[in-house]
Amino acid sequence: MARSRVKMRDHVAESSLHWRRTLVSFIGIVVLMGVLFANLYHLQVNQHQSYQTRSNDNRIKVVPIAPTRGLIYDRNGVLLAENRPIYSLEITPEKTGDLDATVDDLIELLDLDPELRERFFEEVRRQRRFNPVVLVSRLNEDQVARFSINQHKYPGAAIEAYLKRHYPYKDTLTHVLGYMAKINDRDLERLREENKLANYAATRDIGKLGVERYYEDLLHGHAGYQEVEVNNRGRVIRTLKYEPPVPGSDIYLNLDIRLQQHAQKLLEGQRGAIVLMTPKDGQVRAIVSNPSYDPNLFVHGISSPDYKALLENPDRPLINRASQGIYAPASTVKPMLSVMGLNEGAITPGTRYFGGPYFQIPNTKRKFRDWRRWGHGWMDVYRAIEISADTFFYDLAYRVGIDNIHDYMSRFGFGQASGIDLHEEASGIMPSREWKQRRHKQPWYQGDTISVGIGQGYWTATPLQLARATSIMVDHGDTVHPRLLNAIAINGDRVTMPISHGEPIRLRQDNYWQVGLTGMWRVINGSEGTARRAFAGTPYVAGGKSGTAQVFSLAENQQYDHKSLREHLRDNALFVAFAPFENPEAVVSVVLENAGGGSTNAAPVARAMLDAFLIPDQLQPDEDAIAHE
Repeated sequence: MARSRVKMRDHVAESSLHWRRTLVSFIGIVVLMGVLFANLYHLQVNQHQSYQTRSNDNRIKVVPIAPTRGLIYDRNGVLLAENRPIYSLEITPEKTGDLDATVDDLIELLDLDPELRERFFEEVRRQRRFNPVVLVSRLNEDQVARFSINQHKYPGAAIEAYLKRHYPYKDTLTHVLGYMAKINDRDLERLREENKLANYAATRDIGKLGVERYYEDLLHGHAGYQEVEVNNRGRVIRTLKYEPPVPGSDIYLNLDIRLQQHAQKLLEGQRGAIVLMTPKDGQVRAIVSNPSYDPNLFVHGISSPDYKALLENPDRPLINRASQGIYAPASTVKPMLSVMGLNEGAITPGTRYFGGPYFQIPNTKRKFRDWRRWGHGWMDVYRAIEISADTFFYDLAYRVGIDNIHDYMSRFGFGQASGIDLHEEASGIMPSREWKQRRHKQPWYQGDTISVGIGQGYWTATPLQLARATSIMVDHGDTVHPRLLNAIAINGDRVTMPISHGEPIRLRQDNYWQVGLTGMWRVINGSEGTARRAFAGTPYVAGGKSGTAQVFSLAENQQYDHKSLREHLRDNALFVAFAPFENPEAVVSVVLENAGGGSTNAAPVARAMLDAFLIPDQLQPDEDAIAHE
């Protein structure tokens, strides 16, 4: 029987293996510890600032604070746009026991619209329960009083006050001031493009039209903020830092609210516009478009029926007729055309012209009729302006041509923005050969020039442009841009804005201006002047020019019959005037839509505006027009 072998253990080999394994394990542990410490160093040292910032972002919240909007005053310090507190009722769901019952009770107590309940709970579902939710955003005084008496019954409900824009003069200033309304998507996009969005983080409203929009940056101010510490649920624990907002600047306009109200009364029941400005510095003292509307409707969110009514109103109250209404300037531009003719040598102060019943371009059959059926007989340029003879200016236009007319009248500001501080302005049309080819794909004909020679045809202008052109005329070619802003309040002081000048018109002889102005003096003071009756008895001497603009073309043998025409087809009445004659302090332009003759209908309105400006003691503010609600 064979004996089994016994295998002996190699202790030396085992010891060597154990040592190697231990060494490998130790090295592994060292490597892992090195990786761990390296990561800890990276996190604790290299990334310390980053993670600290993230931690603070979770712990510290920056809450923007809206600035108080600047106020708007007229030149005499009368408040035109103010900030009024409104009261909203807010409920914090977390602090309210039975939320449904509380809401129902408050709706009944305050006599609120039941539809508010559904909108409230929709908002509750979107908010955290510790955030207050608005039940109603505008409470009247009676509702505030009723809630205050019963507030102890409704834990979690509270009244909060906010400032909202208010326009005390309602529709008197709408087309000038514009209005504030809720920021919409288009506003947000514009603010984002202009890198201003952060400044509106806590702001709900923005200027939409008029001065409110044009001077938005001045009026808005700069947002403030507060840093607050919040817990992991977003609840505010304490305030860490407070940076107050910078309120918007108060501004003063050149407008005189008394003149503005006076102009609105003169336009009562009529569609039209009035502009009154001072020629030497371009200050707009009154600018009225009628009909208008109450801007306060938009501040709190206009209802669909109200907005639809404005849109569908055939009188178009949303249009600012003073700066956006475009009309044929008609005969109001004849003095300026006279200055052009004198400077071009087409006429002289002593030129004699026989005005028959019509004018014909040589070798053509078409007749361009004068407004007086039998014509005016012999006349010079002074009498041509005084009696507004069409044939004289037909002939002048034919001889100087459209290129010269376009060049000169563009210098008077026609066909371009006036430079007034409003975004809502139309440029009108100062026609040219290039314009007609571009617009109508047709060449310019001589017959087109003849109509332009009396301010008709393709020529259109705004009442604001007519006022500015007349201002240039009375200032012998010196041009200033119309301006609404008078001063900005800085540290309690009124800082007046400088005059904005344009390129002056220089003539070969300065007395050419006086020829045109003397013609305008004769319109009001001459024995044949078209406006002599409207300005009879004024305690000052004025100059002016009437205009009657056709809104549709008559056939060659058709006679204009005011009574047989529908109202919207009747002539527009226009008048421009200035006073005093020797040293003009005011220029006024009036356009009355479909009112008929300019000397009969628009001239008395212009005279009433000059009376109010030059004799201010008789002008008192209409307190009844102020909105006291």
